[in-house]
Amino acid sequence: MHKNNIHNNKYDLEKLSVINPLLKDSIFTNQYGNLTIDFAKPKAVKNLNYALLKKHYNINFWAFSDDNLCPPIPSRVDYIHYLADLIPNTKKVTVLDIGTGATCIYPLLGNAIYNWYFIGTDIDDKSIKNAQKIVNENNLSDKIQFRLQTDGNNILNGIVNPQDKFTVSMCNPPFYKSKEDAIKANNRKQKNLKINSTTRNFSGTANELWYKGGEKAFLHNYLYQSSQYKGQFEWFTSLVSKKELIKSMKKSLTKLNVKQFKIIEMKQGNKISHIIAWQF
Repeated sequence: MHKNNIHNNKYDLEKLSVINPLLKDSIFTNQYGNLTIDFAKPKAVKNLNYALLKKHYNINFWAFSDDNLCPPIPSRVDYIHYLADLIPNTKKVTVLDIGTGATCIYPLLGNAIYNWYFIGTDIDDKSIKNAQKIVNENNLSDKIQFRLQTDGNNILNGIVNPQDKFTVSMCNPPFYKSKEDAIKANNRKQKNLKINSTTRNFSGTANELWYKGGEKAFLHNYLYQSSQYKGQFEWFTSLVSKKELIKSMKKSLTKLNVKQFKIIEMKQGNKISHIIAWQF
């Protein structure tokens, strides 16, 4: 994890269960004598992450449907810290969070850690309304605002206004091409982990999990649209789950006359993912 990520160590589940009593029922002692939770159960994961938000980030209200994707806090914090490495810390930072989701997780973390300002976007009106409720309940409406994307074919078009100036954009794109693609991937994951369940441990709705053409189509659409707003962003960034996509993205950005392109590696345990960052 990033050197500034406070989640590098093991969770103190006993203390966290005091902060969020709903977590208590999910804690058990494993075969090695350690306290843990069943990470295959969405409610256990949700209660753990809510406890982390309350303990470390002063988020006292975080409620959303069990159908929505539940974000793992440590990896989301990593993205925030790597963004901070990109930009000066002596200025007001305004972030465009593409696909903010019902949980509003990146704006909550970015504001709590660095006092950044956010505009979150989403194509799902229900997600925007839920995110707005979270922001209101935590008294953050002066720091976090939202815009609804009404055209599923667009990412920045229809969202970025002519007068807007952003320090950076961020995005955690949908990974899959379809519902069937998502189910197959989940079944492979469960099989590898030797879990007898068809439930995703982090849940997830259609808008959160898949996009026509998959991650590659989404990212290349994002790249092209970013070239239309060269003067309004200092940096554009996105997570990339498949390393093999990076080569084609760099090639496309070269054609778009990108000034700088960076690949940032993130490690969480055995998992390795990447952030790509570019500026014009």
